[in-house]
Amino acid sequence: MTENFMKERPVFPLILSMALPMVLSMLVNSLYNIVDSFFVAQISEDAMTALSLVYPVQNFITAAAVGFGVGINAVIALHLGAGSKANANIAATHGLLLSGIHGIIITIVTILMMPSFLRMFTSSDTVITLGIQYSTIAFSFSLIIMLGITFEKIFQSVGRMKVTMISLLCGCIANIILDPVLIFGIGFFPEMGIEGAALATGIGQVLTLIIYLVVYAVYPLPVQISRKYLTFHKEIDLKLYAVGIPATLNLALPSLLISCLNALLSLYSQSYVVILGIYYKLQTFLYLPTNGLVQGMRPIIGYNFGAKEYKRVRKIYNITLCMSGLIMALGTVICFLASKWLIRLFTSNPQTIQNGQTALCIISAGFIISAISVTTSGALEGLGKGTQSLIISLFRYVVIILPAAFILSQIFGPTGVWHAFWITEIVTAAAAVFVYRKSVTVS
Repeated sequence: MTENFMKERPVFPLILSMALPMVLSMLVNSLYNIVDSFFVAQISEDAMTALSLVYPVQNFITAAAVGFGVGINAVIALHLGAGSKANANIAATHGLLLSGIHGIIITIVTILMMPSFLRMFTSSDTVITLGIQYSTIAFSFSLIIMLGITFEKIFQSVGRMKVTMISLLCGCIANIILDPVLIFGIGFFPEMGIEGAALATGIGQVLTLIIYLVVYAVYPLPVQISRKYLTFHKEIDLKLYAVGIPATLNLALPSLLISCLNALLSLYSQSYVVILGIYYKLQTFLYLPTNGLVQGMRPIIGYNFGAKEYKRVRKIYNITLCMSGLIMALGTVICFLASKWLIRLFTSNPQTIQNGQTALCIISAGFIISAISVTTSGALEGLGKGTQSLIISLFRYVVIILPAAFILSQIFGPTGVWHAFWITEIVTAAAAVFVYRKSVTVS
């Protein structure tokens, strides 16, 4: 069944059937991010600043989970495409075990490092206290995040996108409902402030994992997770990390970027740190649907590459790129027309609103061209070429934007930082096309 629809179904409806559930899930997930920030902003601007400073580490945790999950997804899909179900089972089982180990380590490290991390960016005791309160609770759920995302990628690797959609939707909706309840103490619930926002997030993640476990127990997958597949297999484990580590770095690089830009912008005013935090919350609403398309593409392109269906590989890539470009074009229009209203969702400070409006209009100039690098990076991960994907992300998040932001900020002040975004997207798109053509030969 997996082979029939992965290899024989027409490409466009196949991508839609795989991607639309993930696009919907990503939209709701991004809505949760915005709602979460909206309610935290009602506490105080200090609370919003704390959330902005914690965000890079929070993003790193998710990146570690999703990145290694991408490795699991790719290795399973490639083995299924090549007809090796036993190796696919080993990849799924080993991936789940290793993700659990990662979760335990990350929980301990992130909670211990947060006080020192926050002091690197602010001297406000209030902001530091709020950041520690939020992160201690949020990061305590790191193991749950790791296991939940691992199951997500395993389900996706065999085409069970509707299950991942339902699981993510339930977790996000629970989070959205619990946010105001726990933050402000509605009904018999105590008023927890920023800690309530963190707890709401954790509860949503627990619910998502529970749904995966129940579905897996009731409706077995084409790949099996079992103790009998825990035997040492060096080749598969190395392949999991060969794809997973670059994918993790791909997703973690934005955290490095945000931290560096926070340090640069804090030299001008704390309000610019808030603006950057607001932008990254808003851009999730745009990029997560695009990432939903990429998630739908990965198992299809990996399966067909493993099955040596190279013409379909090329067609899958081209169609996904066009669809991503359309989403980014819509996002550009929205940001240009509604930038002021979007910023006002998170702050009532007139100067912050004005500066934020300028930032959003400038940054959004690079949205459409960014579809090339986002789609290409995802395609390379699906094909098991994690290092090549990492090269693209290094261009996008380190090599170009950091020097550009520093130089332009010396000339134009904080506005120069915003111009660095669209300049980076143009250069990275060119690099992505070059890397893809050199790395993938499909005829």
